[in-house]
Amino acid sequence: MIRLSQLDKLDQAVIKVVDELITTDNKIDLVTQRLHLLGFRSGERIQILAKGLFGGEPILVQIKTSRFALRKTEADRIQVEINNL
Repeated sequence: MIRLSQLDKLDQAVIKVVDELITTDNKIDLVTQRLHLLGFRSGERIQILAKGLFGGEPILVQIKTSRFALRKTEADRIQVEINNL
C-alpha cells in the first residue's frame, strides 16, 4: 500500500485505509472526518486526474462521478492499492 499523494496522473487505485477519526489524544480529526463524509472510504475506486505543477498540489481526484481537489496533507491520510487496468 502507498499514500494517495504518491500516485501519478491517471493512476487508478482502490482505497484501503483512511486514517482514524479519533486521534491518540481522543480528539476528532476534522480533516479525516470530512474525507469520510465526502466518500473517501475503504473499497472505493479512485483516479488521479491531475496534479499541480509546483509541488504536486492540488491533487485532482475522482471517485465515481465526483471530483475533489486535495492538498498533499489530505491525500497523505489515504492509503491505496494501485489498480492500473
